[in-house]
Amino acid sequence: MKLKNVRLKETFSNNVRKYRLELNISQEDLADIAGVHRTYIGSVERGERNITINVMEKICNALKRPINDFFV
Repeated sequence: MKLKNVRLKETFSNNVRKYRLELNISQEDLADIAGVHRTYIGSVERGERNITINVMEKICNALKRPINDFFV
């Protein structure tokens, strides 16, 4: 299967923000729930971070969404 011009980091970042706003929580609240530093979430949402799978899992769990939702 060949994917056309997929920007995974951009898609993930946009969906983190989207799902966070749907839950009506701040970046700081998300950071607390996920167990990461508060400035980290902002940099993830801006697409400035190449995050690990472990941190990705923490964020997805904190947002109560399966990881595959973040790449659609």
